[in-house]
Amino acid sequence: MKRLRIAAVGDNCIDKFLSPSIGEALVGGNAVNVAVHLVKLGHEAFYLGAVGPDVDGRRTRTALIENGVAVAHMQERLGKTAHTDIEVLPSGERVFLFEDFGVCAGYRPSEEDIAALKTMDHVHIGWLDDGGALRHTLAAAGVSVSQDVSVNADPANLGIEGLTIAFGSAGEDDTAVEAMIDRFLSAGVRVAVVTRGAKGSVAATLEERAETGIMQVEVVDTTGAGDSFIAGFLSVHVGGGSLQDAVEAGRDRAALTCSHVGGFPQKPTAL
Repeated sequence: MKRLRIAAVGDNCIDKFLSPSIGEALVGGNAVNVAVHLVKLGHEAFYLGAVGPDVDGRRTRTALIENGVAVAHMQERLGKTAHTDIEVLPSGERVFLFEDFGVCAGYRPSEEDIAALKTMDHVHIGWLDDGGALRHTLAAAGVSVSQDVSVNADPANLGIEGLTIAFGSAGEDDTAVEAMIDRFLSAGVRVAVVTRGAKGSVAATLEERAETGIMQVEVVDTTGAGDSFIAGFLSVHVGGGSLQDAVEAGRDRAALTCSHVGGFPQKPTAL
């Protein structure tokens, strides 16, 4: 397997699991989870985003370093590190009760950061409220770039033009899945990847299509499952593997994440 250099840009947060059966706080966020899982899959991963000068910011930085993620381009901004309040249902499904994006809101990579991103094999963007500026800059430079559009809500940040790979979540409705694939490919995205909840996932180009179901595991918590799916998919696809191998790698990684609390294994802090 080729060892890739992949950067994940955007959100981090402290996930606060308020369910009485858990009562823990863990480091998470789409971009952070993707970066950590890429390292676990044998690649060189970089995280670019912002934390505050607080305990949560120091904890996030430490967790990334301990997991082998490069943080030289991570920023510290005046304010609070982001946090999310989560309830985990008996089924293992998580419900977001509250999100405070903290210093992630308004974060922008510097010119030096962008220069570094242009040297990567691939760049993945998580939640980023820049109206698509980074996506357009990287695409114009010929950089392979992906984004998870399902973690954004503001229409200004939902564009997909210029993406090499677009990830989205459409649930189990087949009509919604096909509509999302068509929208991605019609906008010029090379690879459309859509997760379908309990039905698994599908990836498509204009010439090829691959599908897989889910791997049956005892679900503890689904937080970060989509992020780890992205890491598994990128690990194979960016390295030159087939679409089928890529969706299966994503499936396997997501199943592993569902078997524990949080986006990746770590020592929790009690609430």
